[in-house]
Amino acid sequence: MTIRTRFAPSPTGYLHVGGARTALFSWLYARKLGGRFVLRIEDTDLERSTAESVNAILEGMAWMGLDYDEGPFYQTQRFDRYKEVIQQLIKQGDAYYCYCSKDELETLREEQRASKQKPRYDGRCRHRTAPREGVDPVIRFKNPTSGQVVVEDAIRGNVVFENSELDDLIIARPDGTPTYNLTVVVDDLDMQISHVIRGDDHLNNSPRQINIFKALGAKPPVFAHVPMILGDDGARLSKRHGAVSVMSYRDAGYLPEALLNYLVRLGWSHGDQEIFSLAEMTQLFDIKDVNKAASSFNTDKLTWLNQHYIKTAPLEHVAEHLRWQMDNLGLDLADGPELTEIVLLLRERVKTLKEMAESSVYFYRDVESYDEKAAQKNLNQTSLSLLETVLADLQQIEDWQAESIHSVIKNCAEKQGVGMGKVAQPIRVAITGNTISPSLDATLKLYGRERTLTAIERAVIWIKKHV
Repeated sequence: MTIRTRFAPSPTGYLHVGGARTALFSWLYARKLGGRFVLRIEDTDLERSTAESVNAILEGMAWMGLDYDEGPFYQTQRFDRYKEVIQQLIKQGDAYYCYCSKDELETLREEQRASKQKPRYDGRCRHRTAPREGVDPVIRFKNPTSGQVVVEDAIRGNVVFENSELDDLIIARPDGTPTYNLTVVVDDLDMQISHVIRGDDHLNNSPRQINIFKALGAKPPVFAHVPMILGDDGARLSKRHGAVSVMSYRDAGYLPEALLNYLVRLGWSHGDQEIFSLAEMTQLFDIKDVNKAASSFNTDKLTWLNQHYIKTAPLEHVAEHLRWQMDNLGLDLADGPELTEIVLLLRERVKTLKEMAESSVYFYRDVESYDEKAAQKNLNQTSLSLLETVLADLQQIEDWQAESIHSVIKNCAEKQGVGMGKVAQPIRVAITGNTISPSLDATLKLYGRERTLTAIERAVIWIKKHV
């Protein structure tokens, strides 16, 4: 049997990290066993589905590197097939037209609540033979009224449902459009999906879907329901916990490797190992090893992983992801050093690529003003003579290297009888606008000879004008 998994998001918003983890688990399972991974867009909710959400899903999958072998397939392009199956079920006697009005159904629910029964449709239209004028009917699946449905779950084991607890669900709306539980069965059947890995919020849908599979004479796929992701406070992960969209992590400066590594560890483990390459995940992952309990999202742990990958991933790879951050800041990269040099200079100092980009703006755009406190402390009459002296000495350097720059600053400090910081900090403010940067000699080396000399001259002029 060829393993075939699928990721089937609804395009009604961004790609949530919970969905991303489901996609990752499905991708890993297919890749490990030499199977096929299918992307399906479940867009039958015409009111809420948007092209922007579809693009967000595709963008998120591409950013994470979760490539798919087939798709994306769109349910809105398969309506004829769904209608064909619905008519098949009607002809078999496994589905029927329901003419109950909304008022009737609400009255039924109120009566059931009053008698402390579970609100559910009572099948009153099961045997209706004549239509009701003025009512556009829905179509309901005729669920078995006795027996049990056993969901053989690869994570939870067998989960048993009584058919008597399952009502006749609607499989087509009054306008004829199919509903989720029908379309998902038809799609999984037609696409020969062997394993359905999805969130445990779908567990209650499984017995209904299994009954539809059986009515169609088909064997259901293997189900694996992944526990939900919680926030640090134990509540279900939501916007109030911070970034929950996959692309918001890209925007915040996380590498895709860090997010994937973090997501795979949310509910799955391999001994005490914390760092996993995608190749290792693929080799070691098994859906049967996923925990039954919910997992809590810990942003600090994700950030720790991000730091690891920023420090250890190939320079070119980190630089390519840094490029998005630099473009987002509107920087012209032709005006400064290669991004790989920025990564090499800053990778040990930052937690995110956003922080790296914001910390390196001055390499591509000359500072237009100085931080007020930094200037007050470091650009004054005392530092004026120091800057003029070090400027004259730096102008003598022809081979602009960190070692020679360091020697000039050190010698200047010794000649003036001050500590190196008294010379270095005014230079740092002149270059960056504030008092924070990597080692000054490495910074000036990367900044360039002419730009360094110009920046110090500009600071000297500023002191003479403002102090």
